Amino acid sequence: MNNRIKYVFCCLLFVFSKSILAQQNTILIIADDLSPDYLGCFSTTTDTAVSPNIKALAERGITFSKVWSAPVCSPARAGIFTGHYPFRTGVGTVITNAASAQLDSAEKSLARLLKYDAPIKYNTANVGKWHLHVASPQQLLFPNAMGYDFYSGNFNGALTSYTNWVRIRNGMQDTVTTYATTQVINDAISWMDTMNSSKPFFLWLAFNAPHSPFHLPPASLCDTTGLSGTTVDISAHPEKYFKAAIQAMDTEMGRLFAYLQNHNLMDSTNIIFIGDNGNESKVAQIANHNKAKATIYDYGVRVPMIVAGPAVVGQNRNSDALINTPDLFATIAELCGFPNWKNFIPTSTMIDSKSFLPIIKNQSGNNRTWIFTEQFNNPGIAADGKTIRNQDYHLLRFDNGNVEFYNQTLDAEENNNLLTNTSTMTAIDISYYHFLCDSITSLTGVGTCLPLSTDVSLETNPIQVYPNPVTNSITVQCSNQAILEISLINNVGQEIGKSNRNSMDVSRIANGFYMLKIKTTKGRVIQKISVQK
Repeated sequence: MNNRIKYVFCCLLFVFSKSILAQQNTILIIADDLSPDYLGCFSTTTDTAVSPNIKALAERGITFSKVWSAPVCSPARAGIFTGHYPFRTGVGTVITNAASAQLDSAEKSLARLLKYDAPIKYNTANVGKWHLHVASPQQLLFPNAMGYDFYSGNFNGALTSYTNWVRIRNGMQDTVTTYATTQVINDAISWMDTMNSSKPFFLWLAFNAPHSPFHLPPASLCDTTGLSGTTVDISAHPEKYFKAAIQAMDTEMGRLFAYLQNHNLMDSTNIIFIGDNGNESKVAQIANHNKAKATIYDYGVRVPMIVAGPAVVGQNRNSDALINTPDLFATIAELCGFPNWKNFIPTSTMIDSKSFLPIIKNQSGNNRTWIFTEQFNNPGIAADGKTIRNQDYHLLRFDNGNVEFYNQTLDAEENNNLLTNTSTMTAIDISYYHFLCDSITSLTGVGTCLPLSTDVSLETNPIQVYPNPVTNSITVQCSNQAILEISLINNVGQEIGKSNRNSMDVSRIANGFYMLKIKTTKGRVIQKISVQK
């Protein structure tokens, strides 16, 4: 084969591979109020639910262990749908009535991108819980207007009954007595049976399960042994009914997977499973139940996520990459063969979403240097605030002025606020506090940092960075450990430079403050630097 033929062959192969990616379907499955600790594929130390289909999904995909959502339902969904943090959408808490801040229907939504702008136009459907607007007559067609060919589900938030509830179907209302978890799958399958089979599809499938009211699911969907279903028993043992609801959801997910398999769709469909926020306090598996759902503590916002399907390279692996749920916006667009989606977002719109497709394709490691979320009510409540974390540390800045800071890796349940005794904080503690505090201030434009000193002796922190301020080149020296890598991070958490030596050229870096991340043979240190020319 001569070089010209090889070139043509490679071009055709590239075009073919792009076409195959574009033709892949995507299903986003959202569980309501589910922390990772009730799933055996995420935890071996907690009381988990029977969930063989979720486990099988994990075994043929990737489990993500450090994913943050919002503290409650509505801002979590708004973030995925738009790729924005809550302070940009205005949706900072649960939408309950007409006075609640609701999602602007003019937003450039994920569904709109895939239906109208993608190179290959997608079938789009949203089945299940909506909870981005109040179910007023003039808003019932908002899901369709915002890009979905088909919408069917519970328009408002929590159900009052899983077996007697109001469904909105393309703007029309009816009453459903089928178990809600079952009906979601019924409607999803019905849509797939009738959609345009010549186009790929995107399905947003949002269960109400396992959200309260805690109840006894149908015996055909879960093990109900020992569960009487009485009000007294449910009140005394809510976690047992919570687990039953998870198992029922898992069973119905199995029915969806069987449909995909039987219709030759499984091998061309990427599936993302995720929770929308942490467990509510009644079923929290931590000592302090005041740090569960509706709080900005890690347990309240950390959610399980699994990605499986043809796009995944390297099955049955775990990633500890830092992921924000708004990152699903960019990732799903790119899974659907739409790499230049940013060109279709108004230039005046700030984009928070960052694709983690390279991690799915096993091409790179960590996606972000920090993740962020928040909660705000009107009027405000004590739990309102903004929060940010990196791989090890977690900073919480409450709107009432309280600040907390934890080494989340060493203190998983966040019981030891390092700021209660700053004299015991190490140089690494302090450097990461400043890194996170400066990052959250830069992102949100509000708040100040505590004046913690990083001046420590060379015996405890022998690393020297000079000059600082820097003009053209920065150098790192250390007397008792090797410098493995240095990287420069801007105030929105992006890595803008990296060097495998102890020096770095910053001559093309704009003036401002940055964080220098230094990786040595003994650990990591963050140093704040200033570029001034």
